[in-house]
Amino acid sequence: MVDMTWLIGMLLFVSHVAGIITAVVALMSSRTSQGAVAWIVTLVSFPYIAVPIFWTFGRPRFYGYVSARGERDTVLRQVLQRYRPHMEPYVSRPEAVSGRIRAVEALAKMPMTRGNQADLLIDGDATFDSLFEGIDRAEEYILVQFFIVKADEIGLAFKRKLIYQAEHGVNVYFLYDEIGSRGLSGGYLRDLEEAGVRVSAFNSSRGWRHRFQINFRNHRKIVVIDGREGWTGGLNVADEYLGRVERYGKWRDTHLKLQGPSVLALQEAFWEDWYWATGDILALGWKPQPASEASQHVAIVPSGPADGLETASLLVQHAMHGARHRLWVTSPYFVPDHGVQDALVLAALRGIDVRVLIPERPDHLLVFLSAFAFLPEMIRAGVKIYRYYPGFLHQKVILVDDHTAMVGTVNLDNRSFRLNFEVTAYIADKAFAATVFDMLEQDFDNSRQVSQRELSERSLWRKVVSRATYLLSPIQ
Repeated sequence: MVDMTWLIGMLLFVSHVAGIITAVVALMSSRTSQGAVAWIVTLVSFPYIAVPIFWTFGRPRFYGYVSARGERDTVLRQVLQRYRPHMEPYVSRPEAVSGRIRAVEALAKMPMTRGNQADLLIDGDATFDSLFEGIDRAEEYILVQFFIVKADEIGLAFKRKLIYQAEHGVNVYFLYDEIGSRGLSGGYLRDLEEAGVRVSAFNSSRGWRHRFQINFRNHRKIVVIDGREGWTGGLNVADEYLGRVERYGKWRDTHLKLQGPSVLALQEAFWEDWYWATGDILALGWKPQPASEASQHVAIVPSGPADGLETASLLVQHAMHGARHRLWVTSPYFVPDHGVQDALVLAALRGIDVRVLIPERPDHLLVFLSAFAFLPEMIRAGVKIYRYYPGFLHQKVILVDDHTAMVGTVNLDNRSFRLNFEVTAYIADKAFAATVFDMLEQDFDNSRQVSQRELSERSLWRKVVSRATYLLSPIQ
């Protein structure tokens, strides 16, 4: 019979050794000093709980995707080598673009291109009307990628559109995040597959080495039609995005339709994700098709936990540091890292009109409370904080001066900066920026400005809760 005292002693010894080894991993891999200290203290003190939590939620990089990207560089390089030279006639020249683009292109690992048309889609009706019309025009293939898909009214209409095209000879590829779309029924997916649609989850935990990577999620929203039309932005496929769910009320969101060479960059982001999820190399069209009515400069910037740099955070900081007279930001989840907080404060201290628009009503309470830990300091520095009150604000938009706007899937929080796969359209065009200005000006008219007094008069327990939840921001 096994001596229980000896067995318990061995388990404790092994747990503490595992805690120390994991603490070393955390020390060498954590992207922030605060995160490293927090993990090391917890792993050494409470290894029995902290070790499994770290390997589930604390890993800073999506190592499996990094390996797959290396495979892609050998397996898919020939396709990229054939496609990229065709982009040369459309590559933007720095002297033709307002703002600095070299850093944007370096972060994107793709060139900014001209010959594009970007159309702003405000709220759900405009977005899904445009999406459905685009799907109807498909002749060769449709690429679909969403974080959330639900089998509700709009989700079923979306499914019918895809099934119709698949049954009429169009190649349809449907990629979804298994965490974001965890409520999606097997019947919904089977209907698509039986009609000939190629369906795959993103598979963030693919394979035994990566089965605990559930904290990494694919938050991208991408639709590409025949390599000539593309969509991205804040909206997923669910009724609440059209304001049909009473809990959220009017849903305020922004999406984007693209035509031109930039669509191929959006397609490349999907292509890489599909290769990770399935191992298949999609045969797609890679010839740039410039827009006939416009010549806007657009860069598509994919970002995620497989990047060597913190792409999303650096892109946001780069845009903010370039502002000279206006910096307007909207984000439903506003818990930015210190670099972005400092960029906003510095812009305000330079005398720039810095405005941040966040929701009045939250849908993620911890994230909402965390923001109040640092908002007082920002307001004291001159950053104007507004809260949108007609409904839930979900758009992710940044406007810089009168020449540059960013629309995409990135929230200004740790999850989008370090844990999620995201995509952003960086558009350097005065006409498009003017359209974004008009849209945001109306949003600010439907918002109220937060005062320093309002925050200072909050009760002590609310201030304590805000500080406590802010400490949890790395895993929210």
